[in-house]
Amino acid sequence: MSKIKGIFEGFGPEYITTFPNLPRNHRKVIQSIIDCRSGRLGKTIYQCQDCGQVQVISQSCGNRHCPVCQYHKSQQWLQKQLERMLSGQYFMITFTIPEQLRSFIRCHQDKGYSAMFTASSQSLKRLAGDPKYIGAQLIGFTGILHTWGRQLNYHPHIHYLVPGGRLSADRKTWMASNNGFFVPVKALSKIYKALFKEQMSKAELLTEINPDAWTIDWNVNSQAVGDGRTALKYLAPYVFRVAIGKSRIVNVQNRTVTFTCKQHGSNRIRTMVLNVLEFMRRFLQHVLPSGFMKVRHYGFMNASCKIKISDIQALISTDDWEEHCDSLPESKDSEAGKLYCPDCEGLLVFIKLILPCKAGFWDSG
Repeated sequence: MSKIKGIFEGFGPEYITTFPNLPRNHRKVIQSIIDCRSGRLGKTIYQCQDCGQVQVISQSCGNRHCPVCQYHKSQQWLQKQLERMLSGQYFMITFTIPEQLRSFIRCHQDKGYSAMFTASSQSLKRLAGDPKYIGAQLIGFTGILHTWGRQLNYHPHIHYLVPGGRLSADRKTWMASNNGFFVPVKALSKIYKALFKEQMSKAELLTEINPDAWTIDWNVNSQAVGDGRTALKYLAPYVFRVAIGKSRIVNVQNRTVTFTCKQHGSNRIRTMVLNVLEFMRRFLQHVLPSGFMKVRHYGFMNASCKIKISDIQALISTDDWEEHCDSLPESKDSEAGKLYCPDCEGLLVFIKLILPCKAGFWDSG
């Protein structure tokens, strides 16, 4: 059992009682984590085709905020994105919001996160279209919403992974950007702030925002990240994980949770101790609104774009690009739809499914 699952099993009911006005999606996540692979969601019966041993596997909850369910999804997503990468330089461009806005965003997550995506993506497209910089009619990039800081504090921001270049007007030539530079972040920050304010005005939420938020500079960071594979591998876990991985939890005892973290600007690993209910509160504040898309693709990275990624890859292909393309290590566990016997590693064959019901379980076979 993972330590996070153990925390929610042991203290979930108390947390719900302590905070009776808990958002519905938070309650759902608590219940999903508690029920995941407990047998309460059903069981699947397999038999090894080699040794004949019967294996009973409890169903997982599939909730995108459950730490037990998400590892393989993260690996599959990463492999797919690695296959879509372009040869050449990439940039990581990060859009944040000032501290004065964080409590507002937390109370209006759906509209707040949507406004962040709209304002940041439009500002990036607008500035990239300036002939002084990229001069692009069509660029492509992928954005990932990330809401937590190193100590599980609430810190919403969006990372964009951006190929350093553009397609020519006739879509027949790839034109690389200047080495180490994509667009100026100061100008990008001003446009981003203005467009976010415009979105809040449209949502009729402007009066709820601290006016000080519009008088300060907003932070946008741009960094050249080489060919992008390292940055992509850094971002991949955030697509299918909330706040903290199980490896960072050191200990759970006496109603406290001890976990590792780093302070801003330091790589030194420290430990932090939180009351278990406070740990759960920090974890749950990063639960996304139901149905919200935290990963978005724009321009030629979007699946609906008429220009295919494979066509762009062909335009800028180099002799050694395929040779150096990364892929994840192959393993039996990663083969889609296949499970293997823990005793002899033989292929497991599906026998029957036991589904849950109010009175218990019933056999579908």
